[in-house]
Amino acid sequence: MGDFLQLLTGSINPYYLQIIVNIGIGIILALGLNVITGLTGQLSLGHAAFMSIGAFTSALLTIKLGMPFFANLALTGFITAGVAALIGLPILRLTGDYLAICTLGFAEIVKVVFLNLEITNKALGLTVPSAITAVPMPIVVWLVVVVSIICVTFIHSSRFGRALMAVRGDEIAAEAMGINVTLYKVQSFAIGAFLAGVGGGLYAHFMGYINPSDFGFLKSVDILSMIVLGGLGSITGSVIGASILSAAPEFLRFMASYRMLVYGGLLVCMMIFRPNGLMGGLNFTSLVLRTLGRKPHMKTVMDQKTAKTSES
Repeated sequence: MGDFLQLLTGSINPYYLQIIVNIGIGIILALGLNVITGLTGQLSLGHAAFMSIGAFTSALLTIKLGMPFFANLALTGFITAGVAALIGLPILRLTGDYLAICTLGFAEIVKVVFLNLEITNKALGLTVPSAITAVPMPIVVWLVVVVSIICVTFIHSSRFGRALMAVRGDEIAAEAMGINVTLYKVQSFAIGAFLAGVGGGLYAHFMGYINPSDFGFLKSVDILSMIVLGGLGSITGSVIGASILSAAPEFLRFMASYRMLVYGGLLVCMMIFRPNGLMGGLNFTSLVLRTLGRKPHMKTVMDQKTAKTSES
């Protein structure tokens, strides 16, 4: 089976293979931020910091301990989630612009710390040896994508997900109904960071080299743009937005001098003509049911109406 997968991926042009993997990693990162910003309504500008924590943690676990890849990936996710929970306890009491500024400051602190640590090789970065040989990395990345989509879909449709949506709608009303707002916000922050850490670990092992400068402010903006383009709170939108924005820079490479101008112009037009995003207000479960020709469950319809109301 491993030989067949190696042959399958080996027949694909390496350039297109890299784009496919980058899209997969982008989807994982977007799903994580969608739990924090789309589902809970907490604006975070530091998602790249959790990606960098995951990347360097995974790289060091491989380099220093030689840990098996999948155990490495799971531990990386839990460590990143633990850091997010510790950071989230004090800063998630803030809202709006104040929270965004705090997460931005946290991201810059993480970047500077990695730039000055001996163990991360400072500004020179780390060369990461391949930790998996039996299964090609693109297959692993997309398996993680599928598992992530399934898990986030269950979160959206669960009691926990409805509590997060209540927090997004009105924190005071949610607290009056007995929801521990701070606890739920910290939990969503940790879940989003877990996915970001896993995405960072996959990025480190696929690229083979990581540098703290790769995880700056613009990386956080890229991930945020993915969920805004796709539609806040929409799993389908996160997948589509991440796919478009991960592939767009490559497909616009032929116009190197103007690609960022075109890239920005497309986003501006999108926000003018479709301010709620491509799939804003569309629930992944309802999309599947409609594809199968079945009528969405009443709770799914209500979730969609809640999402549309909060976005407007």
